[in-house]
Amino acid sequence: MNTCSFNDLNARVACIIDDLAEQGWSLQTHFIAPTLTLELAEECRKRAAAGLLVQAGVGRSALAVISEGLRGDHIQWLDAGQNAACDQYLAVMDAVRQALNQALYLGLEDFESHFALYPPGAYYKKHLDRFRDDDRRAVSVVFYLNEDWRAEEGGALRLHLADGSCRDVLPHAGSLLVFLSADMPHEVLPATRERLSLTGWLRRRGAAPF
Repeated sequence: MNTCSFNDLNARVACIIDDLAEQGWSLQTHFIAPTLTLELAEECRKRAAAGLLVQAGVGRSALAVISEGLRGDHIQWLDAGQNAACDQYLAVMDAVRQALNQALYLGLEDFESHFALYPPGAYYKKHLDRFRDDDRRAVSVVFYLNEDWRAEEGGALRLHLADGSCRDVLPHAGSLLVFLSADMPHEVLPATRERLSLTGWLRRRGAAPF
């Protein structure tokens, strides 16, 4: 696994491409400038305080149902034009999308993302980021917004790797975790403090689900 500094977007994306090709996942620390990471964290907290983040359901859009036994995060989807920091983040992710297409021929057409806030004690049990009737999500992307996170606070995202081992990724501010959606079961472990992230998916064209 390669790790690049935030000074060169092209180098960081090259690291992601190499990692996805070799092992199906990539972790990059300090992926974007700390000032933008802080602005995104502040925006997430602002939306949460305004009551705009709602408890996430399980399943697709209107068919989603609340299942507190499976997941406990609260979310709000990003839309372009709502906030300057979010627009900057979306622009970076579009550059990542284009680079992955050029190097790996994944056919990625768009990116969807939401703020995710896990209250203390909340978790998300082991799952795949694919719906049974919709295979458009190809690459999962998680960007963390938690300053001064300590290992003893928990909250890791646990990747279940193909060889049967696990890799725990702590939600440090500025870290970007990228993995192939169909191939990487994962779970979010409970934390002792509020846990913030931007979670999203690079999507390819697919048949519309019925």
